[in-house]
Amino acid sequence: MQPVPSIATIGVHGFDRESFLATLGDAGVDLVLDVRQRRGVRGSEYAWANARRLQAALGEAGLGDTHLKELAPTTELRELQYREDARLGEGKRSRTTLASEYAQGYTEQILDPVDLGPIVKWIGAGSAALLCVERDPEACHRSLIAARLQRDWGFGVEHLCPPPRG
Repeated sequence: MQPVPSIATIGVHGFDRESFLATLGDAGVDLVLDVRQRRGVRGSEYAWANARRLQAALGEAGLGDTHLKELAPTTELRELQYREDARLGEGKRSRTTLASEYAQGYTEQILDPVDLGPIVKWIGAGSAALLCVERDPEACHRSLIAARLQRDWGFGVEHLCPPPRG
């Protein structure tokens, strides 16, 4: 019997460098798939998650990484989400859900046209994690990608989250 493939998801917000790397290690992740459009994070507490620093940290931890820009949301989609955040009085760091229009647009414009087959083969028998910024997976497009991998490819999904907000 062939093992069930799995994918994890993880956001940057709520972690520091050490706890982020420890969480990936504890989950057995060996490949990080960065699905951010812009590979930077605002705020000095997240400087470790900017592209070059994060790549160096992952390399030191023995983890592979790649940027899957084809799975990143467009600027227009991100702006649509920001407008909904403003309407609800939420911010990127406090958002808990995606706007339905964003989820629909992301699915139709990005996820539906992408052939995930090569990515699935590339992940292989390893353990990969989809990386973005948002703390809560339900507030990020990475959850949509993970759900598609689960639905179409039979992946198990584990959302790696920081400790609850205090």
